[in-house]
Amino acid sequence: MPGPPARTNAAELQRHLAGLTGHTAAHVKPYGKHLLIQMHRGDSIDTVARLTEVAHGKYIAAFRSHTGRWEPLPASADSIRKTAELVTTLLAPYLEP
Repeated sequence: MPGPPARTNAAELQRHLAGLTGHTAAHVKPYGKHLLIQMHRGDSIDTVARLTEVAHGKYIAAFRSHTGRWEPLPASADSIRKTAELVTTLLAPYLEP
């Protein structure tokens, strides 16, 4: 079970995604050291991306390819907010409801 910091970071990322995308279909699930960005479309849940904290406050992002493998995105940032901005820019079509 994720600890309080992971749940807090997940809630913060979800708020940023809602503000950046203009909808609440993107949900964030803490999973170990990762924050999974999932799209809820009807009854289906699609895991689109994940953020991993590699140092205090520094995050890298990866995209879930069609093969199910995690492919690194050419972006990292020093805050959840900045990483959310990068992810929404790079993965905009995948974050549409």
